[in-house]
Amino acid sequence: MTRKILLGFTSLLTIAAAGPDYVRPATPPGAERPFIGAPAAPVTAAEPQDAWWRLYQDPVLDRLVADALAANTDLRIAIANLDRARASLREARADRLPQSSVDASATYGRLPESQRALGAGREAWSIDAGLSIAYEVDLFGRVSRSVEAARGEAQAAEAARDAVRVAIVAETTRAYADAASAAERLTVAQRSLALLDQTVNLTGKRFEAGRTSRLDLSRATALREQQRATLSPLRAQRDAALFRLATLTGRAPADLPAEVGERQTTLRIDRPIPVGDGRGLLARRPDVREAERRLAAETARIGIATADLYPRISFGGSVGSTGTSIADMFGGGPLRWLLGPLISWNFPNQAAGRARVAQAKASTQAALAGFDGTVLRALAETETALSAYAHQLDRQQALREASAQAGIAARISRAQLREGRVDFLTVLDAERTSAAADADLAEADAHVADAQVELFRALGGGWQAETEAGKVAAAPARTYIRG
Repeated sequence: MTRKILLGFTSLLTIAAAGPDYVRPATPPGAERPFIGAPAAPVTAAEPQDAWWRLYQDPVLDRLVADALAANTDLRIAIANLDRARASLREARADRLPQSSVDASATYGRLPESQRALGAGREAWSIDAGLSIAYEVDLFGRVSRSVEAARGEAQAAEAARDAVRVAIVAETTRAYADAASAAERLTVAQRSLALLDQTVNLTGKRFEAGRTSRLDLSRATALREQQRATLSPLRAQRDAALFRLATLTGRAPADLPAEVGERQTTLRIDRPIPVGDGRGLLARRPDVREAERRLAAETARIGIATADLYPRISFGGSVGSTGTSIADMFGGGPLRWLLGPLISWNFPNQAAGRARVAQAKASTQAALAGFDGTVLRALAETETALSAYAHQLDRQQALREASAQAGIAARISRAQLREGRVDFLTVLDAERTSAAADADLAEADAHVADAQVELFRALGGGWQAETEAGKVAAAPARTYIRG
C-alpha cells in the first residue's frame, strides 16, 4: 500500500513527460488481408492452433518437443536474457521511490592540542552515524520515460524468447521428420535393391542356360550395385537428423531414446492446414512483436535524453550524530540534521545534451525501419512457405503417378522377358526407371513434410499452450508520429 501511495504521489509531481509519446505504427496496406497464396494450397482461413505438431499424431514427437522446450540450450539463454531484462525493469521502477542510505563509522585517533576540548584527553574514540534520504521530483518525466524504455526492452526480450520457442519447435519437428523421411527412403531403396537382386538372379540363370549374354549379366549387376551405393548416404542422413534431435533436446547423441529412431514413415498431415490471415499473423509472430517493442523503447529514450535538457530537482535530508561513545551520541548536543532541495542543470552549454537527443531520434528511426522490414519479411516468408507447400504437393502427386506407372512398366517388362518378347535392355531400363521413380517419390514426401514445417514456422505460433504463466504487463499505448 505504501509503495502504491508513493508511486501515485510521483505521478502527481510529473508535469509532463518530455519527448514524443508512442503509438504502434500502421502496417502496410494489404498486410491484414487473406494470403494470396492460400487458394493454391490445401489450407483454411481458421487461426493456427496451439501445439501444431500434434497434427502429426505422433506421441514420440510430442515428447521430443516437450523435452526441447524444457532443456534446449538456446532457449535457456533466451530465458536468462528475459530474466535480466525484467530485473532491469525493476531497477528502473525503483528510481520512482526515495533513495536512502545509512552510514556509520568508528575511529580512534589523536587530536591537535588546539582542538582538544577542555578537560578531555587528546586521544579518544570518534563514533559517527547518520541516515540520508533523497527523492528526485520527476517534473519532466526522465524517470517515467526510463521505466517506459525498460518495460519495452523487457517485452522485447519476452518476444525474443517466444521467437526462440518457435524456432526450437520447428527445428525439432524438422529433425524428427528428416530422420523418419530418411528411414522411409532407405526402405524404398532397399526394396528396389531386392527387386534388382531378383533381376540379377534371373539373369544369372538365363546366362547359365545360354539364353542371355555375359554383357546382360554385367549390366544387371552394375545397376544393382549402383542402387546399393545409395543406402549409405541415406543412413548417414538419418543419423545426422537423430544427432540434431539430441542437441535440440539437450542430450548427448548417446542419450537419445531408442524409440526416436523407430519411425519408418514420413510425417504426414491429411487435412487442410489452418493459416489464418495477415492480421492474425502480425499479431502472432514474435519477431514482429519484438521489433515493435524495441521501437517503443527507443521512442522512450528520446524522452530520457530530452528530459536531461531541463533542471533535475531532488529533495533530500539527513540526520546523524557524532560522539566519543555510543552513549554520547543520543544527547541533544551531538545531533545534526539537514534538509533542503538540490537543483542540477547543465546550462547554458547544452550541445552535448542536444546531440544525445539527436542520437535517440536517429535510433528510433532505425528501429522504425526495422519494424517495417520485419513486417514485410513476415508476410513474404509466409507467402513463400504457402507457395512452396502448394508446389511440393503438386510435384508429389505427379511423382506418385509416375512411380505407379514405372512399377507397372517394370512388372510388364519382366513378364515379357520371361516370354521372350523383349530384350534385356528393355527390362533393365524399366527397372532403372522404376527405382528412380520410387526414390523421387520418397524424396518428394520428405520435401512435403519439410514444407509443412516451414509453413508452421512462418506462421509463428503453436507454442502458446506450452508457455509458463506470468507475463510482463503490456505498456499503455502512446503516440509516435512518423517522420
